[in-house]
Amino acid sequence: MKKVLTIAGSDSCGGAGIQADLKTFAALGVYGMSVVTAVTAQNTTGVYAVEEVSPAGVTAQMECLFEDIPVDAVKIGMVSTTGIIQAIAQGLDKWNAKNVVLDPVMVSKSGNNLLRPDARDELVKRLLPLATVVTPNIPEAQALANRKIATVPEMETAAKVIKSMGPRSVVIKGGHLEGEPVDVFYDGQQFTHLSARRIVTKNTHGTGCTFSSAIAAYLALGHSPLAAVQQAKEYITQAIAHSFRLGKGVGPTHHFFRYYVV
Repeated sequence: MKKVLTIAGSDSCGGAGIQADLKTFAALGVYGMSVVTAVTAQNTTGVYAVEEVSPAGVTAQMECLFEDIPVDAVKIGMVSTTGIIQAIAQGLDKWNAKNVVLDPVMVSKSGNNLLRPDARDELVKRLLPLATVVTPNIPEAQALANRKIATVPEMETAAKVIKSMGPRSVVIKGGHLEGEPVDVFYDGQQFTHLSARRIVTKNTHGTGCTFSSAIAAYLALGHSPLAAVQQAKEYITQAIAHSFRLGKGVGPTHHFFRYYVV
């Protein structure tokens, strides 16, 4: 069985973060492991508190896993501070980690900053060059590329800028576009547009986490970056289509739609 590691924050209501990643790994048939970077107090209505794990704590978690278990892919999610980013980069370098998927989580759906402004440059400098695939949404791509994005051609331009920062490939998610969502994948050679119908639902908590962790799972299973992104796109589209109401706010996607109906 392939082993996939998620390095991310904990979501107490289980729809995003570490919890969403582990559910995705289980649904796609890989063994999931975790390094917790932060503990959040959140529910379907928002993020109410964040307590970060120390860089030493992040390093200790990575060390004990990599020295014992072969890691076939790594997904990186919420990494809120410069110290945590440095600890992760040092660990990935030390253990020569492969198939790294970086989800540059900057702001939650409820508007909370999950990446400190001073840590943005460190993420670009230390983690982007290690990524096999980086998966920003349009607001994140705008922040990374420092340009406005409102159209698919503007997504392509931003993808070129982000690719120049060092990742092997980039997929900019088009959920924030007007009209039908189109994701743009770029590997430095060609663009691939990934289209899907827009599913009308407010229950989209954890979609970015789920998409990026699905890419990591498919990379671990031996797929190319483009094929991994294409299959992850199919998976997240169905997970959103089967999403369900939970609590008073934004409900989660259904990670196990293939196995049971909610």
